[in-house]
Amino acid sequence: IIIFHNEAVSTLLRTGWTAILRSPEHLVKEIIFVDDASNAAWLHNIEKEIKTIPKARYLRLNERQGLIRAKIAGAEAALGQVLTFLDSHCEC
Repeated sequence: IIIFHNEAVSTLLRTGWTAILRSPEHLVKEIIFVDDASNAAWLHNIEKEIKTIPKARYLRLNERQGLIRAKIAGAEAALGQVLTFLDSHCEC
């Protein structure tokens, strides 16, 4: 589960691809990108971009909730039994 608000598109995509490429496939059921009501113009197409990442889903919150409530929303939407939360700007 990756929470973001007005994050750079390239950073979000690199984070998602890093999670997919560096994790054992059988351990990743899905990657949920939770958009905490971003309003940046550069994110207008982000849902389409996220769909290029295997196992990725996009969840948009209509109102700014803050980090903890956004994490809860992501957890409630999750299908997996074990949840991992990542910063929106991490890659290796």
